[in-house]
Amino acid sequence: MTSKHPVDATILIIEGRHAEFPAFAAALQKKGFDVEVVPSGSRALGELENLRPDLVVVNAASLRSSGVRICQSLRKADKNLPIILIVSPEKTPRKKTAANVVLTLPFTAQKLINRIAPLLPGDGKHILHVGPIRLDTERRRVRCLGKSARLTPRGVRLLSLLLARHGEVIERKELFQTVWETDYTGDTRTLDVHIFWLRNAIEPNPKQPKFLKTIRGVGYRLDV
Repeated sequence: MTSKHPVDATILIIEGRHAEFPAFAAALQKKGFDVEVVPSGSRALGELENLRPDLVVVNAASLRSSGVRICQSLRKADKNLPIILIVSPEKTPRKKTAANVVLTLPFTAQKLINRIAPLLPGDGKHILHVGPIRLDTERRRVRCLGKSARLTPRGVRLLSLLLARHGEVIERKELFQTVWETDYTGDTRTLDVHIFWLRNAIEPNPKQPKFLKTIRGVGYRLDV
């Protein structure tokens, strides 16, 4: 029985190309994960902001290292990022690695997948999934049609409300009352800026929104 995992979960793998060590990228891709591979820890750090991976696999064995420094650097960059460290028996780390899981070779690809699944954000109370839009309210990340973005806390509250009442026009006044907890609607630019950010996060073409529609003179409606 294969483990369930979120659709479009992005896994960043740090993996070298030494033939004597197994590579796992292809196996994860076959299981439906969105996999990105980089050859070094420094490249991985450079890609974190753009990729916003759900999990990082550090195949230290394929890099012929212990992977400790790489894991520590990743943890410093993102304290909530799940990390799995793969090591060879002769390089098993003796000190704290900052990884969530340490796997020592040899093992099967399925074992790796089984250890990945519990570390990914599940379809539980922190996930709102409507149409192609998937919002993780805990990690403040939204995914839509292959795009991924990190939102501000207010952005999460705004999108959560729009998702909960998709297909319904929500007046600007109600958006201010619910998201900003104020009856003051004089500063409309604040809302406009947040709508702009949401469109950049979820729309294929933010200048011609197909999901987040402006209902002129009234408010906004999310069509999914």
